[in-house]
Amino acid sequence: TSSFASLRSESRVKMSRMRLRISDRLKEAQNTAAMLTTFNEIDMTNIMALRSKFKDDFLKKHQIKLGFMSAFLKASAQGLSEMPEVNAFIDGKEIVYRDYVDISVAVATPKGLVVPVLRNVGGMSFFDIEKGLADLGKKARDGDLAIAVLDGGTFPVSNGGGFVSLF
Repeated sequence: TSSFASLRSESRVKMSRMRLRISDRLKEAQNTAAMLTTFNEIDMTNIMALRSKFKDDFLKKHQIKLGFMSAFLKASAQGLSEMPEVNAFIDGKEIVYRDYVDISVAVATPKGLVVPVLRNVGGMSFFDIEKGLADLGKKARDGDLAIAVLDGGTFPVSNGGGFVSLF
């Protein structure tokens, strides 16, 4: 993934007065009101079949399990690339658009959840993602995550494990 590091850039667009006002009001609402997280159901039939078909060969070739998170992160990266507004952030009076995707992934540790960042997900293969997640998970559980690894995610993803509840 280091070959993708040199391709990282951002562009800035000044917001209109209307957009600035909307931004201020949304931030005010976020700071003062209860926020809602939504969950969408998806048909996992195809990804489950794909995983079943290739999991043994994948493990044999890479010595790492093929999970579902690589598909979720790859799909997220594709969506974020196709809709750059979702991958952007506001800095003062400007919207900053990124041409890269760094996904924050929740990892359970003995001391609680941490959210390290997997960088340049858009250019990664399923193996790169699974290996990156395994490495981050091990470092998190061992307490070896550098502070820089926890900073700069452009989009968060949770694995839906024990810390997530559906109502």
